[in-house]
Amino acid sequence: MDHDAMDLAEARYELVISVDARRSGEYDDVDKQRMRERIYRVLEAAFTHAKVARDAVHMEDRGDGVLLSVAGRIAVTRLLGLWMVEVHENLRDENRGLSVPLGLRVGMHVGPVRHDGRGISGRAVDLACRLADSPLARRLLDAERADLVLVTSQSLYEDVVSSGGKFIEPAHYSSARLELKEGEVTAWFHLPGRPAPEIPTAAPAAPDADRADDVDGVDDAPDVDDVRRVDAEDRADAPRAHYTVHGDMSQHSDNVYQQPVHIGRITGDAGRRKG
Repeated sequence: MDHDAMDLAEARYELVISVDARRSGEYDDVDKQRMRERIYRVLEAAFTHAKVARDAVHMEDRGDGVLLSVAGRIAVTRLLGLWMVEVHENLRDENRGLSVPLGLRVGMHVGPVRHDGRGISGRAVDLACRLADSPLARRLLDAERADLVLVTSQSLYEDVVSSGGKFIEPAHYSSARLELKEGEVTAWFHLPGRPAPEIPTAAPAAPDADRADDVDGVDDAPDVDDVRRVDAEDRADAPRAHYTVHGDMSQHSDNVYQQPVHIGRITGDAGRRKG
């Protein structure tokens, strides 16, 4: 029996970790190389301090990030807890004195992973990459001026994070709905060392520069479309309106005015002062 062929055909349940650098498209060639060196120093030192054996970790270079999978024999709690703490602390050390701090987005999910001579594949890999590359992860990293944002899948949060553990604080995670290419999913967002982040309700801004910086055609998280907050405001019976506008527009409701109010532009003779 060809055990190698059988092994390639079988999926292994592993923790998949996608790591992306913030705004990598804004680095020049020299600085990008330094950025990549920092990322590897941060991750590898964290594995060492968390006592995760190197033969338990698969690493693929993604140009502006790293794709990893960790063998099932390593407790996921160690990666979500001690390893993430070490990643955060190592990243803070690397950023001391830098005029442009390195920011990392980390997506995590556990699921079936297939290995071959070129790397890893599977829906678990796709989901971890999409979580790290989601518009909301990008926005939180910028809005909170953070070094690191962690995004976990719903199943990973329910199965591991929600039970807590050493360095794992479920109360410091916030959930949001993400519209991905495959459909809508729930994700959980965490800023290490901080309380649960406030999830913005507005639509995401235009894509960042690093979205156009995919390396060598690597399609690690395409077509992430929209974000919605999961809370009482997102009711099915909430009033909704859709407009097509050519020119200026404003919408007003439930306002009380104490004096005459003009809303909109004044054009023509009406806009000229008399006297």
